[in-house]
Amino acid sequence: MTADLKVHADRLRELHHAGEMLVLPNVWDAASAKIVAEAGFPAVATASAAISEMLGYPDGEGAPWREMFAAAGRVARAVPVPVTVDAEAGYGMEPRELVDRLLEIGAVGCNLEDTDHGAGGLVDAGAQAERLAAIRSAADDAGVPIVINARVDTFLPASGVSEEERVAVAVRRGRLYLEAGADCIYPIGVGDERDIARLVAEVPGPINGNTRPGGPDLAKLRELGVARVSYGPRLYREALANLKASVHELLT
Repeated sequence: MTADLKVHADRLRELHHAGEMLVLPNVWDAASAKIVAEAGFPAVATASAAISEMLGYPDGEGAPWREMFAAAGRVARAVPVPVTVDAEAGYGMEPRELVDRLLEIGAVGCNLEDTDHGAGGLVDAGAQAERLAAIRSAADDAGVPIVINARVDTFLPASGVSEEERVAVAVRRGRLYLEAGADCIYPIGVGDERDIARLVAEVPGPINGNTRPGGPDLAKLRELGVARVSYGPRLYREALANLKASVHELLT
């Protein structure tokens, strides 16, 4: 099994450097994962907000980690392609435990936030870099070089970073996280094209972008040099909106 996971981890990493933008329509269960994989996408990513909401809990590590990992495991078992898991801030796990839990469910990548869900705001950048380095080391020891997508949360209002400083702080954190062993930097919430272009130019590694109404579309993100695009809970919420419309039609 370790050999198969290593193949998937290597493939997922290659997709970040293939010259073609990696598009990840985030999923929340086995059925949505199968739809994405069968459509031809080369990898599958989970969305923590969608899974926690599906399970009846708030986002931001509001759901028990065992339930989150169980749901992600069902996703990984359902598809033949590499799976990367939105592991939020890591649920307080020690690096080796986090790596072991990911590999146990068949995941070969993870998102890790630099938000402190207990105290609020961002965690210390140096401490986050040390944690990422320890996770990288634990993954190497396990024989599966999991792909770490390090989230930089400076563009979120709860970060406490002023609008004027967000890009500069994101660049500093992104560089630090890459040096620590992260594979990709995810400045969640950034939507201004000039900010995205600066991040792509000044952070020496793949950048994960988002599409959202009113923001850059896939073509523009590709033009700006974004390497990876994820959708978070957007598709899950669109599916629920369609369900809501359908059931209301039954009452008319």
